[in-house]
Amino acid sequence: MSKLFNYEEIIDILKVRMVDMAKLYFFYGAMNSGKTTRILQCAYNYEEQGMNPIIMKPKIDTKGESSIVSRIGAKRKVDFLIEAKANIYDIIAEKSTNVDLIIIDEAQFLSEKQVNQLMDAVIDLNIPIMCYGLRTDFQGKSFPGSRRLLDIAHELTEIKTICECGKKAMFNVRLIDGKVQTEGDSVAIDGEGKIEYTVACARCFRLKTHHKFDDTK
Repeated sequence: MSKLFNYEEIIDILKVRMVDMAKLYFFYGAMNSGKTTRILQCAYNYEEQGMNPIIMKPKIDTKGESSIVSRIGAKRKVDFLIEAKANIYDIIAEKSTNVDLIIIDEAQFLSEKQVNQLMDAVIDLNIPIMCYGLRTDFQGKSFPGSRRLLDIAHELTEIKTICECGKKAMFNVRLIDGKVQTEGDSVAIDGEGKIEYTVACARCFRLKTHHKFDDTK
């Protein structure tokens, strides 16, 4: 005869299981906030303890080619480049027997569907997944991947950096030949051609782009 659990016993069982549950994390911030440096340090910490972290990034991010590169010069080859149409759940499931952590850089370039697949992988495979990326593009608009991560990630952490005025930088400003750009594709990789980026607080972003946030007439 199967054992009947009372309410308190069921709660205790659930608490034990929840302690062991993996989570989906999203660490977001403006450019130059040290996201890649954190990834490199996190991977090193896991490896120092004899564990196996896997680093991925979307293939559309051509900076560093098949590596992630921090602004202080440190770099590391990624374990997997994610194609635009790839099923990330299947990729992680294939590697799940020998992985302790998944780290994804430039997660803003993922599709909403791929972020949903990450959540399913966390739940089904019980592997923690840490995503790092931008919240918004150079026009102050959210990327689909970041938007979905903000919707469903278990834990959200803002990585802060500062504007030239000393206030917290929240926005990314695109420059071509040193001139501020307000039009163009959402995705343009830093360092390609004459493209570069700087960061700004809300006030400086508005001053540089000459646009109010409510620009309706």
